Amino acid sequence: MSNQNLGLETQAIRTQLDRTQYLEHSVPLYLTSSFIFEDAEDMRASFAEEKERNIYSRFSNPNTSEFVEKICQMEGAEDGYAFATGMAAVYSTFAALLNSGDHIVSASSVFGSTHTLFTKYFPKWNIATSYFDVNQPETIENFIQPNTKILYAESPTNPAVDILDLELLGKIAKKHNLILIIDNCFATPYIQNPIQFGADLVIHSATKLIDGQGRVLGGVTVGRSDLIREIYLFSRNTGPALSPFNAWVLSKSLETLPVRIEKHCENALKVAEFLEFHPNVASVKYPFLKSHPQYDVAKKQMKLGGNIVAFEIKGGIESGRKFLDKIKLCSLSANLGDTRSIVTHPASTTHSKLTEEERLAVSITDGLVRVSVGLETVQDVINDLKQALE
Repeated sequence: MSNQNLGLETQAIRTQLDRTQYLEHSVPLYLTSSFIFEDAEDMRASFAEEKERNIYSRFSNPNTSEFVEKICQMEGAEDGYAFATGMAAVYSTFAALLNSGDHIVSASSVFGSTHTLFTKYFPKWNIATSYFDVNQPETIENFIQPNTKILYAESPTNPAVDILDLELLGKIAKKHNLILIIDNCFATPYIQNPIQFGADLVIHSATKLIDGQGRVLGGVTVGRSDLIREIYLFSRNTGPALSPFNAWVLSKSLETLPVRIEKHCENALKVAEFLEFHPNVASVKYPFLKSHPQYDVAKKQMKLGGNIVAFEIKGGIESGRKFLDKIKLCSLSANLGDTRSIVTHPASTTHSKLTEEERLAVSITDGLVRVSVGLETVQDVINDLKQALE
């Protein structure tokens, strides 16, 4: 039976390596740096890439191959490559595909380290970036130049949970012959598949919801095989490969991703509904709340609303700090997508080095709080947020 004909949950569980002579039910770990050859001809043919086989774990490893294959099956991608971290995936993907003189058009609201790549490091290599307002996608074509090569966005965005219309981005990228890259970290392959809407490549920080338990780091890029080939060759020579152990953990994590995501989203919606009517909350953003500005777009392209809730506390930065100090159950952490609920106040922590004007440009207000809703009893999470707000 072809895996293409199986449900996503089945693909996550039944896509696996061939069993060894021991006929193990659970896939073993392949903790080896290299692999041996049968003879000189086997070694020559392997390095000439005349046969598919493992040579060195910086290039490929059975555990990383299984993890990548699962993500490809779930995202509907042709091929992929796994990385040590999500940012290794972002950097290597862009570095492999861009040349000096190229131009990127990106959504204004992107992960902080991605923004740093675009504004501090890529300009050193004569690669420029223009940002479009995530709330004005109709302006995207105004930023496209003759040397534009990549259109990039996160959806939902971090940390303000804005939604980009992936179908619109796909049409624009096709019209202008651009490579459309979507960071799908907040949604995961279970909630959203950007390739269906025209994305050429999809990036995940597997550290987040894919692992789901705050244990290991990892990243992966999947999509068109010709583009992945370039990314593979770049990464083979620069060495950002995912470790076999982390790949084994992440592959196992995918087996429970659907049931975990269902519960995450169920809890997050209840948290969002509670916050929407709290007197000390000015506004709430959650993709599946009808009050979300892009609610209709979210319902069109997402199966569920995700586990991230963003809300505005009345009183600005000082209220945000006091809120964090009063949290008792939830964790104060820079991570997200964990079994444990996590709260972050971007203006005083992750984005504190930006000016107020720069923060507002990417929807980070002084009182914005991001909640990564976990798998605890949801009323306990609500009670913790309630006492901290009051």
